[in-house]
Amino acid sequence: MSETLADKLAPYGIDYVDAMDRFGDNADLYERLAMKYLDDSHLVALQAAIEAHDFSDGYSEAHALKGVAGNLSFKDLYEAATLVSDALYAGESEAAIKYLPQVEAAHKKVIEGLLAWQDGTL
Repeated sequence: MSETLADKLAPYGIDYVDAMDRFGDNADLYERLAMKYLDDSHLVALQAAIEAHDFSDGYSEAHALKGVAGNLSFKDLYEAATLVSDALYAGESEAAIKYLPQVEAAHKKVIEGLLAWQDGTL
């Protein structure tokens, strides 16, 4: 039995079944929007804000990243960004700093999955 695209994307934290539900089974639209994430700058901005101890901007970036990840059904990234966003919202900067590596790891997996999908090696 051959693997479906959903099966191939799942290890990268991308829930394709949920995405198809969210996008009304419009696979082309989802692929086009998901690939735009390759150029998303929210994680870089979040890292810079955390490094500068600008937790207000950090919250804005974490919250935006959470939204993008949720809309694109990047489940692991969504969950990790939620941890950072919630911690910063609550004024718990040390917790946000502690959770940031989870966001970075989930982001890296999504990027790996999207690149493999894009170049046909998935």
